Amino acid sequence: MDHGKREAPKHSERSALIGVGACYIDTILTAPHYPGEDEKLRASSITRRRGGNCPNSIEVLQQLVQHCPFETDLQLGLVSVLPTKSSAGVQQVQTSLPQGVDLSHCIYREQFSEPASSYIIKSQASGSRTIVNYNELPEMEIDEFASIADRLGQYSRLFHFEGRIPDVTVECIRYLRQQLPDVAVSVEVEKPQRPGLEMLAAEADIVFYSKSWALGNGYKSAQECLHGQAAVTLKATSLYCTWGQEGAWGLDKRAGQTSHGSAYTPPGFQVVDTIGAGDTFIGGILYTHISNKNFPLQESLEFANRLAGMKVAQEGFSGLERVFGA
Repeated sequence: MDHGKREAPKHSERSALIGVGACYIDTILTAPHYPGEDEKLRASSITRRRGGNCPNSIEVLQQLVQHCPFETDLQLGLVSVLPTKSSAGVQQVQTSLPQGVDLSHCIYREQFSEPASSYIIKSQASGSRTIVNYNELPEMEIDEFASIADRLGQYSRLFHFEGRIPDVTVECIRYLRQQLPDVAVSVEVEKPQRPGLEMLAAEADIVFYSKSWALGNGYKSAQECLHGQAAVTLKATSLYCTWGQEGAWGLDKRAGQTSHGSAYTPPGFQVVDTIGAGDTFIGGILYTHISNKNFPLQESLEFANRLAGMKVAQEGFSGLERVFGA
């Protein structure tokens, strides 16, 4: 059963899936508990790695594509605003992503040397993480995106947007609708305090909602969120909402079908690193949308939840292609 995928353009050469969103360098401190105000606390470990919602999802997708390639040559690319190409941050971004991810469409701000940064405190007591971001880089403008979309042109298959800077992002999506009408568009709706995200969802084919956004907008459950949003996402074919330990729900609007996938917690499961679990879920769902296997909705949810569960049980994102043997 097809669960509402927009048909991708068919080319004899290559096609592209492009992630559009911020790229961060994360500094992660693991502590016994979250510190109170003016409290001095010793961390048990420190880790520095490349982060960002879209780069994380692209990293996961590249592993899946390399392990289980499609009949067509699918190129994965990233559009992020980065500092000068000679900076240490850019070099870290380049080496952090799997071979084959195209970074040639990133926007480099040559007058800046510092990348966007996140400082994350992981609490061992609760398993939660608290994030403080810093970013001085000027955001992408619509003219810059239009130039990138024009270069990608006929090869584009799907654009996935992090829900940032909604007024600019909606212009980017509308530009794609005008210039590349066959291209599918997916959007992440995550932060409840960010106005304008419903405007983005209304323009997309595939929409991902977070639990925090749903609760922040008055929904009491994932199902309530999906059915409430179905009325305002007239262009969408598929909606998804993650709900932490309760798993995730999906809505196939064409079939009028709602499905639930339970969180993946095999025997001996332990939470190790929740950072990027949602990004991993998105990567898994996008894989099922672009795969030639025509995943039913229920199987899509089970696959993405299994992938996200494997990520939560380890540090970082490496080795997740083993999901095919799980």
